[in-house]
Amino acid sequence: MKGFAVIFAVLAATVLAVDVEMDGDVVVLTDGTLADYVGENAYVLVEFYAPWCGHCKALAPEYAKAATSLKESNPDIKLAKVDATEQAEVAKTYQVRGYPTIKFFKNGQVIDYSGGRTSEEIITWLNKKTGPPAKAVETVEEAEKLEADNEVVVFGFFKDKESDKAKAFLEVASGMDDVIFGISSSEDVFKKYETSDNSIVLMKKFDNKRDNFEGEMTAENIKTFVLNNRLPLVIEFTDESAPKIFGGDVKVHNLLFMGKEDEKFAEVHSAFGEVAKENKGEMLFVLINTDVETNARITEFFAIAKDSLPTMRIIVLSDDMKKYMPESTDMTVETIKKFVDDYKEGKLKPHLKSEEIPEDWDKEPVKVLVGKNFADVVYDKTKDVLVEFYAPWCGHCKKLAPIYYELGKKFADREDLVIAKMDSTANEVEGVSIGGFPTLKFFRKETNEVVDYNGGRTLEDLSKFLESGGVDGAGPEDDEEFDEEEEEEEEGDQAKDEL
Repeated sequence: MKGFAVIFAVLAATVLAVDVEMDGDVVVLTDGTLADYVGENAYVLVEFYAPWCGHCKALAPEYAKAATSLKESNPDIKLAKVDATEQAEVAKTYQVRGYPTIKFFKNGQVIDYSGGRTSEEIITWLNKKTGPPAKAVETVEEAEKLEADNEVVVFGFFKDKESDKAKAFLEVASGMDDVIFGISSSEDVFKKYETSDNSIVLMKKFDNKRDNFEGEMTAENIKTFVLNNRLPLVIEFTDESAPKIFGGDVKVHNLLFMGKEDEKFAEVHSAFGEVAKENKGEMLFVLINTDVETNARITEFFAIAKDSLPTMRIIVLSDDMKKYMPESTDMTVETIKKFVDDYKEGKLKPHLKSEEIPEDWDKEPVKVLVGKNFADVVYDKTKDVLVEFYAPWCGHCKKLAPIYYELGKKFADREDLVIAKMDSTANEVEGVSIGGFPTLKFFRKETNEVVDYNGGRTLEDLSKFLESGGVDGAGPEDDEEFDEEEEEEEEGDQAKDEL
């Protein structure tokens, strides 16, 4: 009787198993299969994608590679994907608003994926989420394998794994999903790394290869040590490195714009790295390889001409991202150091880009603003001014353009009102923060008070806003439906979005 019960249970499990399609080793899920599949499997990473999305296409081979690797090393972890443009129900359920959106289903809980987009980074993140925060390392062979398999490994050496110092180490390990940690109490492993009890060593495949922790062993200090040493002194910007660059705690970056094919690249890169050593933990040093076609948008964003390369820009990541430009065009250790030191000492003024003022800037119903004439027009206290801050590549801006032009014609006779627009990819003004495109701001006469317009984008809605003196339409913005082509266009280049 007992044997029959076991056989019945096995058969029942087989019958209940959800039937899914496979694309290689990646599971293909739908509105009808996702819930059952994540219910039957403890660990499922799900990518919600759009077939036309460039970033999804770039991720696909890395995602597939990770699925194949995990099938061998950790078969309990499944990688799945959902075409969110076809499977609208689950896309809505999990609030998919951009592509790719990646969610991790762990024993019924849903966690936003926060790792990188290489197969190695995907595997590292998943192993951290499904296993212990630090891998137990009992032999020299295990330590060597952990090093060989990962670009960065943080080893903690503790004879007493229950000590306060070991607990601080494990606390940091549990909170950092993109770095592998190992913990050992083995004398043989201690000898291999020439270290002793209660020590931490970070091993890496770049720069100086090894960093030793020094100081009081608190969780805060250990985390700072790892964050300061886990990245190369000069990290190259790529789709894969972007999350590490922009997601870290260091928000001041020095960007080097230079092509790797430049005959002076090695010399300049070496000088850049020398200054980076002195500023580790305070400033991130990033290479933007201008030979890479997809980086053209970043160069364009900073209004950097080809004949001015190589050059640098310091940026401060904030709502109104500040940028600083060096005085010298030389790229020596001395000039790079002076640029960085001048920034740290507050000697530099933010660099604001501007086009030249067009000769016919005020001939049309919608006036053309650039950085150089913005203040003269907008802060004229005798006039109300409505400004559209737009991007030439923005689909919603293109859709608004004819309506906005009609708005300009409608109010052309109002001497106390100006309807204007500014290309915010080519012009900047101090004190005006632009969160997305298009952004509409109303500057009141006499006081220069700024009112954000968040109403509808019809001619009627905009007219009502102006006729009310900037009152109607100044409330919260309703969610807007995006069609696929516009969404792809709005996504733009990932690098520019990050910046």
